Amino acid sequence: MKSASGVRWLLAALVVLGLAGRAMTGTVAYARIAYVALFLLAGGYIWSLLSLRGVRLKRDARLQRASMGDMFEEHFEISGAPWPGSLWLEVVNHSPLPMAAGSRLLTGIGARQRRFYSARTLLTRRGVFPLGPTTIASGDLFGLFPVQREFPASGTLVVLPMTVDIPTFPLPQGLLPGGKTIRQKTMDVTPHAAGIREYVPGDPMKRIHWPSTARRGRFMVKEFEQDPQADIWLFLDAQRAVQAAQAEPSRAVADEGFLLRRPKVTLPCDTFEYAVSAAASLARFFLAEKRAVGLACAAGRFTVVSGERGERQMGKLLETLALLQPEGEMPLLGLVAMQAKLLPLGSGVVLITPAARPELLIAVEDLQRRNLRPVVVLLKAETFGGADGAEMVAAGLLKRGVPVCQVGFGDDLGAGLSLPAVYFQRRYYPKSFFSMRA
Repeated sequence: MKSASGVRWLLAALVVLGLAGRAMTGTVAYARIAYVALFLLAGGYIWSLLSLRGVRLKRDARLQRASMGDMFEEHFEISGAPWPGSLWLEVVNHSPLPMAAGSRLLTGIGARQRRFYSARTLLTRRGVFPLGPTTIASGDLFGLFPVQREFPASGTLVVLPMTVDIPTFPLPQGLLPGGKTIRQKTMDVTPHAAGIREYVPGDPMKRIHWPSTARRGRFMVKEFEQDPQADIWLFLDAQRAVQAAQAEPSRAVADEGFLLRRPKVTLPCDTFEYAVSAAASLARFFLAEKRAVGLACAAGRFTVVSGERGERQMGKLLETLALLQPEGEMPLLGLVAMQAKLLPLGSGVVLITPAARPELLIAVEDLQRRNLRPVVVLLKAETFGGADGAEMVAAGLLKRGVPVCQVGFGDDLGAGLSLPAVYFQRRYYPKSFFSMRA
């Protein structure tokens, strides 16, 4: 922009000097210099004004939700100016999506001509990202009068957390039975049928009880009661003070080329990103086991997703986890104190935290006193650049009969979450853990 401004001032000076030289000496050459400079200034200015008149941009994305590691594809359509067209158009994608593609330089756009191209972006971060804004810049042949036009974001993309496969997890069925069926109706289909009632708009067809419908001559649907054995609750520690992270931009994507081989996406060096991915993976694991899964987190605002089953619940949990940020002030102990009293007896509670502090031991003791089954996913903060102490806290948890999954930066998350399951086959595993079944 500064160089273009300097050239414009130079041409303006040539116009003035040329006219002055023509007036003082009468030489035709001075007039020609002035006319050429004036033509360049006036012609370039008019061309720049017309180059973006009527230019339109359309951004189309087939998907509005994707997961970390997916390739997000977006289609761009540029419609040229009616007349005289555009010598060049520079499309700049200002989306905050990391490594966002879509910026291009197009040349020779004729009048009302349309150009199409596709952009592919490897998704390396979770969150909600606007698809834009987009700036289209153009100008005259010599770039004397650059102009640009900004198009607002056309939509948003929700990037869901990364999930990994978990072969097994230390909450076997033998540790969960206990308690009677809760006499409380639920919209979920559970093994405990409570009776029938008349159909109301909105009831799913699969719950219609056809024999009763035939006998009574009107639609009757089945009712079910809650099952305390199936509840799994994920408590995610989002306290800002206990998180640890290190900037590592080169670790997100391996440089293997987009065309021949999809780059490998890894989690950043951030305890909260590992915690979110662990929560998402555990939710998928337990929902596949037909369990009801809930989520509690004290991030910037208190977030609770009630325990339910099914694919719809998985979508709700993933979207909630995609939005969470470690901006909370409440420690995990406070979260447990608020929510534990609301959970059905015998429920499994998974505490996901990097806080290797004595308060964690107090939290699990509180859960055990309430006849809940705690399991701790302990992120080793020292591997993320934070404080150490994870081994000492893990030893204290094992003495209390609480399974512990220790995960460090760079570890295989799926293997780390499955590792404590082998404790159930070890002789030295604390007997107090099995005494909780009584």
